[in-house]
Amino acid sequence: MSRQGGGAPAEVPVLLARVESLDHEGQGVAHVDGKVVFIDGALPGETVSYRVRRSKARFENADVVDVLVPSPLRTEPRCAHFGACGGCATQHLDTAAQVAMKQRVLEDSLWHIGQVKAEQILPPLHGPDWGYRHRARMSARWIAKKNSVLVGFHEKRSSFIADMHGCHVLPPRIGRLVDPLRDLISQLSLRERLPQVEIALGDSLDVLVFRVMDPPTSADEALFRAFADRWGVSVWLQPKGPDTVFRFHPPEGPSLDYWLPDFGLRLEFAPTEFTQVNPHINRSLVSRAMRLLDPRPGERVADWFCGLGNFTLPIARLGADVLGVEGSAALTRRALANARLNDLEARVRFAEANLFEIDEAGLAAYGRFDSWLVDPPRDGAMALCKAIPEHGGGDVAPQRIVYVSCNPATLARDASLLVHTRGYVLRAAGVANMFPHTAHVESVALFERDTPKPA
Repeated sequence: MSRQGGGAPAEVPVLLARVESLDHEGQGVAHVDGKVVFIDGALPGETVSYRVRRSKARFENADVVDVLVPSPLRTEPRCAHFGACGGCATQHLDTAAQVAMKQRVLEDSLWHIGQVKAEQILPPLHGPDWGYRHRARMSARWIAKKNSVLVGFHEKRSSFIADMHGCHVLPPRIGRLVDPLRDLISQLSLRERLPQVEIALGDSLDVLVFRVMDPPTSADEALFRAFADRWGVSVWLQPKGPDTVFRFHPPEGPSLDYWLPDFGLRLEFAPTEFTQVNPHINRSLVSRAMRLLDPRPGERVADWFCGLGNFTLPIARLGADVLGVEGSAALTRRALANARLNDLEARVRFAEANLFEIDEAGLAAYGRFDSWLVDPPRDGAMALCKAIPEHGGGDVAPQRIVYVSCNPATLARDASLLVHTRGYVLRAAGVANMFPHTAHVESVALFERDTPKPA
């Protein structure tokens, strides 16, 4: 493919390329004059014109100028802010194709990074494409020159806030509040000292957490109360760190919670505690993880990176005895409270530990488990996997590991260790579309030792 100039200024020419594939960030990939070009906004099979915004020795980053031959998978973005707002990356791609792209990213990562292939590719988990996001953090900024407030996500590749007036990935009752939030904050005395609004939605309550770096005046408090009453939300305030969050108005009401109906569980959480952003996919993901893990009465199971008990309590509900281990003391306290709430305290135990520093001796101290559930953050679980003796030796290697991942690269890295040095087979893997219209890849994988699991 040769480069062709266009009508742009000489220092930033318009070039042509045919796009071959998508990368893990949802950018089109082309090869031009022996160099890889990552083109934001381009789709596989398209011929596009583009401008380079960054050039390196082996690759370039670019933006689409015009789509000359569109892909049949290209679709009209629903959101008017798409392209400027950094919250979504792939609204221009058919949603079924988005899921296929994520499955391909997972498989490519497992092979090219980990040199492993799954024996079975699991069907992808789907949910609503719009209005799915129940957790979000929106920035706020007072613009004195314009005598106005911006509220929204950051612009793409920028620290500036997108000039938003709504959001389609938030539930409609919340997505419509962008302009009302702008109006509210513009009237506050502390408008220059309110940098963010955190959204936390549960099955029984909608919470907006305002980060207030100065104490609100009585007039500010009256505005917060009026906003909460008008829009049917619970306003919480955060004067300092996450542990300073408190309910402001209404002063009483239901707790933030979510249900896992397949297991008859209700889990409570605080607005700043971690929960999955997509409750629809979370329910499906938990159910799939339980089918893969297959916990049984009398078994002992470890839930590493257990959080507030999202997987721990379903395991216990199915009859196994569970140890949940988490690095946050606050989350382990929350997990224990949720176990009590669901009458499962007798089957669970929780411990606080830094699992990024665990070694073989530390793992052995927990004793033997029949199976593991592993749900780490983006950094993965390398230390935990390394703590298993090589080739599955010793008594601490579980028969079965279900690994829930939010980063296919670290999953592939850990899978390589488990398969090539710890005696496991990658039986199955598949994606869950936790974040539609983004390039984020959530997945689940099943590893088993070669010896069969006892009946």
